[in-house]
Amino acid sequence: MTGQPPIIPLSPRGRLGVETLIEKSHAAPMDLNQVVPWRMGVDRQGVPKRMEHCWIYGTPWFDALTDAQRHEVLWLENARDVSMFILLEQTLPPLYMGYLNAHADALAPDVREYLMIFSKEEIMHTLMFRRYMKVARLPLFGAPDGLHEMLTVQLPKMHPVAGIIATLLLEWVAELSAMFVSQDDVVEPLTREMFYQHHLEEARHIAFGRWVGESFFEHAPDEQATQMRQMMRGLMARLVPQFTYNPEIARHTSFAFPIACGDQAAIDAVRYSERSLALNDKRFAPLYAWLRKVGVS
Repeated sequence: MTGQPPIIPLSPRGRLGVETLIEKSHAAPMDLNQVVPWRMGVDRQGVPKRMEHCWIYGTPWFDALTDAQRHEVLWLENARDVSMFILLEQTLPPLYMGYLNAHADALAPDVREYLMIFSKEEIMHTLMFRRYMKVARLPLFGAPDGLHEMLTVQLPKMHPVAGIIATLLLEWVAELSAMFVSQDDVVEPLTREMFYQHHLEEARHIAFGRWVGESFFEHAPDEQATQMRQMMRGLMARLVPQFTYNPEIARHTSFAFPIACGDQAAIDAVRYSERSLALNDKRFAPLYAWLRKVGVS
């Protein structure tokens, strides 16, 4: 590295943390064939989450569904969650390796190594989630509006710190959403275990992003910090509603789903209902607390 400050700065605490992340990643790398007991298969008679965690639970639309339809909806909502991980995590290796190749001389050695580890782990996660979708016979959902373009076109052109912070928000929202519903005794066993095994590595990725973000806000000039906070607010304003309810589900049900894909009034009624807002305050509480810590209200 040259005598210039590193392009991805870290505090002393963050540097020590990254060293620990590297050690843990090397000590227990994910083995795709062994990460979950694939031979047991996915029992679609079970549930991927509790019924009260259904996106439209507590609405007249939910009440109008039969028990079989509600069960089908739970599995399709789970398919959306897994799809979001696939669509996100298969874009991150080229993004992070692009940063590494473009700024190799400006990266601290430990950060360079962790970007490579991060990329490798995301590839393994994508392979795991794709295998799960095949075993569970679930459809792949598309990316929400603008997400794929942001990850593949916009972020590669931005400063690496901005890309890492944006990635942090995306991964943290997805991870909190998935873990909130999946780690329950009622959840189908292979589904619950897969999300747990993913969390062991994803928690390290989130820690890395937090340290990068905190170091940035400690040292960035006011104008740059203000611009970053504006970007974060805008991204969160899109992400949380998209994870609260995805209208694409209407394209996958075997029956006529009660909310049409283009019924924006009904979609917004679900996304911004008192129940949905309260649920988001609960499941995203750690992320909201961190955003307040770095001045993003």
